[in-house]
Amino acid sequence: MPAPSHLVDRLTAHGQHHSVMFWDSLTAADQQALAAQLNAIDLDELSALYKGDMDQPDWHELARRAEPPVAMRLADRRSGQGGGLGVTPAEAKKLGKAALDAGKVGVLLVAGGQGSRLGFEKPKGMFPIGPVSDATLFQIHLEKAVALAKRHGVGVPVYLMTSPVTHDDTIEFLNANNRFGLAEDDLFIFCQGTMPAVDMATGKLLLAEKGKLFLSPDGHGGTIAALDTYKHSTGEGAIDHMRRRGVENLFYLQVDNPIIPIGDAELIGYHLATKSELTSVAVAKQEPQDKLGNFVMVDGKLCVIEYSDFPDDVADQDDGRGGLRFWAGSIAVHVFGVAFLERMLSMRDALPFHIAKKKVPHINEQGEQVEPAENNALKFERFIFDLLPQAERPIVVEYAEEEIFAPLKNAPGAAKDTPEYVQRFLTGQHRGWLEAAGTHVPQDVTVEISPLWALDAEGVAERVAKQPPALEKDTYLRD
Repeated sequence: MPAPSHLVDRLTAHGQHHSVMFWDSLTAADQQALAAQLNAIDLDELSALYKGDMDQPDWHELARRAEPPVAMRLADRRSGQGGGLGVTPAEAKKLGKAALDAGKVGVLLVAGGQGSRLGFEKPKGMFPIGPVSDATLFQIHLEKAVALAKRHGVGVPVYLMTSPVTHDDTIEFLNANNRFGLAEDDLFIFCQGTMPAVDMATGKLLLAEKGKLFLSPDGHGGTIAALDTYKHSTGEGAIDHMRRRGVENLFYLQVDNPIIPIGDAELIGYHLATKSELTSVAVAKQEPQDKLGNFVMVDGKLCVIEYSDFPDDVADQDDGRGGLRFWAGSIAVHVFGVAFLERMLSMRDALPFHIAKKKVPHINEQGEQVEPAENNALKFERFIFDLLPQAERPIVVEYAEEEIFAPLKNAPGAAKDTPEYVQRFLTGQHRGWLEAAGTHVPQDVTVEISPLWALDAEGVAERVAKQPPALEKDTYLRD
């Protein structure tokens, strides 16, 4: 049977009729699936994005009007001072611990990506990264949530966002591993939406298969819509779950960064003390053109300007004290007020799209598989940091890179962000905790600490005080 006339007419009006050119060769089920994909696309929006007709910020102009952000600098944290926020680390920790003790903090873990760049065709969260244990990214993050719950005597719900390409594999993997100790009601898995990729030269939709569009996750900005629209079989969405559990703030992170101190009481405390709706972690840029988004203030609003949109002459500006004026690099770690996210549901489609040029394999008009050697397609993503200008009293808190940021992004051989690079950060972090607690770690010893043995430096100090660990060449400390 031919494709439905209403579908063909709609596609033809937008120059996308080619997307059903293999319709007659598809099974009825594949035809139905392709029609559903096509009907879900806003073709007017897609056309406007390709043509550049959508309103997009003039990032260069905004950068030239920018000021450094309101921030708690690392030097003030280390000296115990109130810094730019007027809140000392001790005061912040007290507030954060109280919120954790009361069960008012949850974790929002974004895990929609595959490990394709690592040569790992599975959800990235399943990648074995433990330097001694081969623990996966999922295991490390979820065991941190378990340890956090044990410390505070109350459940810490984890809201784990997948994408259509990782959803089923993620659920199967976590169920097979008993959610790494999380109670069933402490893990809420939900799936984000997708956006199609289009040919860079023509704007035409690309087919991954004869009966399937090439779709990719709509970016971590898609989190906002997915928190509300994705429902479990019970009819409960993530926001509904948060209301039921009394969760008022969310610690947000991405799955590829295993050294993050999930639920860090100090960070949560700054957020609460300043009544911030959105608190973001920054690391100090080492070079003006570091590939990190830049936290800046524009017209009194906090925002992130991507490094690719930040003019060199602005990035090069110094602060008059030998440092960079625009020092604050974004690492995608935030604390969100749940009430703020609920308010943002009404504008979840208003976040701007960011356009990226990518290599996208696809099927050509002859039905042949094409593996492009160069960028051939445009992908469209929304970024969650674009919520920043909407937040009341947003703040930035600086952490040292070695204590919070070692993302796994690249295959071995790259300069950084490889498995070996991340493992060095992990072992360096754990070695530092042990040595701070008075335990000598020989240079030839590789040590890894499970979150279930100790969650952080404070936990290590408590364990060492009770019984110093025996360290061998490859040591995995785990209960």
